[in-house]
Amino acid sequence: MRAVFADAFYFVGLINREDQHHARVVAAANRLHEDVLTTEWILAEFADALAKSASRRLVAQFIRDLQQDPKVRIIRADSELFRRGLQLYDERSDKEWSITDCISFVVMKDEGISEALTGDNHFEQAGFKALLK
Repeated sequence: MRAVFADAFYFVGLINREDQHHARVVAAANRLHEDVLTTEWILAEFADALAKSASRRLVAQFIRDLQQDPKVRIIRADSELFRRGLQLYDERSDKEWSITDCISFVVMKDEGISEALTGDNHFEQAGFKALLK
């Protein structure tokens, strides 16, 4: 089955009712039929984003649930993928892409994924479709 990449934007909007994108993200999640691919770096970014919010209490169980979901595949953090993300980060100094963005782009290219559950325009700059724009 075809997969889409899930960015921290998606996960934050999904569980944080205070997020300005919550309604749009939940509506997209309810229409989602594809498998989801993400990375441990994205999950770390997601947890970091909610560390000071009321939603923090939901994060750990949410991630554990993702790890058990057969429709979700999580790419593990490893030094080779970090090296490749860092290389892209270095090569694209003209962009404001984070290292996590760059790792995401490497993973998406490796997996042949062109669409991301995100509203982040950096994905579009990198040639992918941001489904939550």
